[in-house]
Amino acid sequence: MDRVELDLAALRELDVDLLKPNLLLLTTSSLLLLFGYAISAANWARIVSDLGGPQIPRTDAVRLFMIANLGRYIPGKVWQITGLAALAKGRGVPPGTAVGAAVLGQGIALVVAAGLGIGSYASISPTGHVGLIAGVLIGCVLILVAIPVSFRAGAELWLRLRGTAPIEALDPISGLRWLILYLFNWIVYALAFWIMVVSFSSNASLIPVATAFPAAYVLGYLMIFAPAGLGVREGFLIAFLAPHLGVGPSGVIAIIARMWTTLIEVVPASVFWLQHTTTKRVGESAVQ
Repeated sequence: MDRVELDLAALRELDVDLLKPNLLLLTTSSLLLLFGYAISAANWARIVSDLGGPQIPRTDAVRLFMIANLGRYIPGKVWQITGLAALAKGRGVPPGTAVGAAVLGQGIALVVAAGLGIGSYASISPTGHVGLIAGVLIGCVLILVAIPVSFRAGAELWLRLRGTAPIEALDPISGLRWLILYLFNWIVYALAFWIMVVSFSSNASLIPVATAFPAAYVLGYLMIFAPAGLGVREGFLIAFLAPHLGVGPSGVIAIIARMWTTLIEVVPASVFWLQHTTTKRVGESAVQ
């Protein structure tokens, strides 16, 4: 992080044209990001079903998942999952299944995101050893997820580490399927981020810029004290993007990325929450 050195001098040298986005590309990236959120919700619903839970319609899954995501903005990593379990209970999903699906999906998503971001990790390591070590570890995890026996053992260990009881209905073969689903999910996220960056800076290269997003997300997630990785994610994003965009532009992009992801997530989730509370209130009034 010492290599970032984002200061006022770098900000003063910024080209003001960077703050004038291509609205068509920015809109496209926003819609693609929203689509990525919907895919995450559908993946969770699929895992619920694979674990023996009920089939959740995709529209319901999106509403539940995005409302629960509001909990990510509270310090700690439990509120999102706790909220999802409470909301899913109203759809007939046992709390243990809802939580287990969220925790397993979360674990696989982190591994996939780390795998996509391996090049970014190597880029901030002077010797490249960090990237090599991370690559070996991530590769091992990916292989273990794809092997039924090791996947079941690893999934049960992950559930215990997250304070969740093991799930009897866990199908060892599901690991590879979930891996593919979250790989597609993160490719969508990465492409959405790249298009957003291109809307501000047309010379952004696809691979290094796109993969910086999942790499920074993982490191931000690991910092439990930071709500939604606030500050930490931006710091690493600047470090990953600086060699390609410059320090000043990378700092601006990091700030814009935070506002972009937050707005695209929080605004629809707030609408869904208002609808949920209104429907619940009307239902309670009818019962009385």
